[in-house]
Amino acid sequence: MSEVLALDALLNKDLQAAVDARLRRLGDDDVVGRIWARDHTVWRDDPREISDRLGWLTAPHTSRRLIPDLRAFADQAAADGLTHAVLLGMGGSSLAPEVFRRTFGKREDMLDLVVLDSTHPDAIRAVERDVPLDRTLFVVSSKSGTTIETRSHLAYFHELVGAGDRFVAVTDPGTPLEATANELGFRGVFNAPPDVGGRYSALTVFGLLPAALIGADLDELLQSAAGGAAACGGANPPGVNPGAALGAIVGEAAVRGRDKLTLVLPAAIGALGTWIEQLVAESTGKDGTGILPVDGEPAGPPDAFGDDRLFLTFGETAAPEPFAHVPLGDPASLGAVMFILEFATAVAGHVLRIHPFDQPDVQSAKDRTSEMLSSGPAPEPLGEVDELLASVRPGDYVAIQTFVPPGEELRARLEAARLRIRNRLRVATTLGYGPRYLHSTGQLHKGGPNTGVFIQLLEEPEEDVPVPGRSYTFGRLIAAQAAGDLAALRERGRRAARVPIDALVGWDG
Repeated sequence: MSEVLALDALLNKDLQAAVDARLRRLGDDDVVGRIWARDHTVWRDDPREISDRLGWLTAPHTSRRLIPDLRAFADQAAADGLTHAVLLGMGGSSLAPEVFRRTFGKREDMLDLVVLDSTHPDAIRAVERDVPLDRTLFVVSSKSGTTIETRSHLAYFHELVGAGDRFVAVTDPGTPLEATANELGFRGVFNAPPDVGGRYSALTVFGLLPAALIGADLDELLQSAAGGAAACGGANPPGVNPGAALGAIVGEAAVRGRDKLTLVLPAAIGALGTWIEQLVAESTGKDGTGILPVDGEPAGPPDAFGDDRLFLTFGETAAPEPFAHVPLGDPASLGAVMFILEFATAVAGHVLRIHPFDQPDVQSAKDRTSEMLSSGPAPEPLGEVDELLASVRPGDYVAIQTFVPPGEELRARLEAARLRIRNRLRVATTLGYGPRYLHSTGQLHKGGPNTGVFIQLLEEPEEDVPVPGRSYTFGRLIAAQAAGDLAALRERGRRAARVPIDALVGWDG
C-alpha cells in the first residue's frame, strides 16, 4: 500500500534541498514514531490540547465498531418512512458530511442529506421550503454541544416539527446538547470520542453517521482510511511515508514564502476542497504564520500566479510547478486521502513550530458576536473596493467573505469577480461563506500572517426569522456575526472592509 501511495513532487532546487534536509531531520528525531506514540513534545512541551486530541490516529480502526449500530440506525430511519436528513452543524461537524454526500451521492433506498451551516434567514427558509419536513430527520451535530448556530437551528426546527424522535444528536459525552437530547426524547444520541478535535473528526461518528444515512459504504471508507494510516505508519521512513513527506513539503514551502497551497482536485473528489480548507487553515494559521489553502480557483496560465504558490494535485490532475502530487483521486480512496492529509497537517505543524490542534483566535470573533448580539451591531459604513484592493501587494491574498443566502446566480458572479482579482493582481483568492468560514479559515485570517485583504459582503434577508426562546432573530445573529468578525479582524490590524455586493461583482480593475 505504501508503494501505491508514494508521493510525486516537482520542486525548485532550493525547496527540494530544504525538503530533503527536513526529511532527514524527521527521521533522525523519530518524529513519525513519536506522533504514533502520542508524544506531545513533537509540537509543544505543554501537553494541553495535544495529548487529548490525537484520537484521530486510530479512528480508521476504532470507528469500525460503530458500523453495525450506524447501519441499524440508518436502516430504521429509512424503514420508518424518512426520506431526508438535515444536518445542523458547523465546521468539523458539517464539512465531512457534505463531502460524503457530494462524493458518494445517495443510495436509492436511503435518506438524502442537506447540510445547513448558515444562519442567513433565507437559508433557513430554503430548507423549510425545499425539504419535506414531515419525512425529515434532523442531525444536530456539535462537539461542544454549545455552538450558537447549531443550538439556534435546533430551537427553530424543533418548534416547527415538535416530535423529538425526528432528531438525533452527535456530540461529546456530557455536553449540554446531550442533556437537551435526552430531555426532548431524541431518536438517538451518538457520543463522539472526546480525544478527536472537530477538524480531524471526519472518520468518527461526526462523519460516519451522515454517511450511513445516505447509504455510503462505511466498510470501504474505513478500509481505505486504514490503508492511508498504514502508509503513514512508523515503519515507513519519512521519505516514503506520504503523510510525513507531504507535511515536510508544504511546511518547508511555507517557511520559504510559498504559503498559498493551491488545490487541484479531480471532479470525483472535488468536494474535498472545503474540508481541506478547514483542516489546513485552522491547524496552521496561528502565531503569525500559516498555510492558506486555495480551493476552487480556476486554472490559469503561469503568469496568473505569483511566486508564493505550491500546488497540490490529486489523481490524474496536473498543475504548474512547483507541485506535490497525491496519486489518489477516486471516491474509493477518499478515506486514505483524508487520513494522509490529517497526518501531513500534523507534520507541517511540527515544521512550522506551531500547535496544530488548537484554534486560539476563533474565540475572538465569537466574543465580538456576543457583544453585538447584546448591544446590537452599529451601522457599518461601506468601504471602497478600489481603495481596499489598492493595498494588495505581492505575497498577499484576497479573501471574499460573504454573508449571503445560497444561490447559484450570485455565486457565479462572485466567482467571476474573484477570477478577475486573481488575474489582475496576481494574488491568491478565496471565497468563503459566513458564518461557515468562521469555523474554518477564520482562525488563519486572524492568527496567521498579516497578508490578507478582506472584502466582506452582507445581504439583507427577504424576511427575518425568529429564534425560538432567544432574544434575537436569525437576521440579527448573522448581522452580529459579520460585524463581530470585521471587528476582530480590525483589532489585529487587518485590511478589511464591508463593501456593496454590486461594487465587487462589477469591479474590473
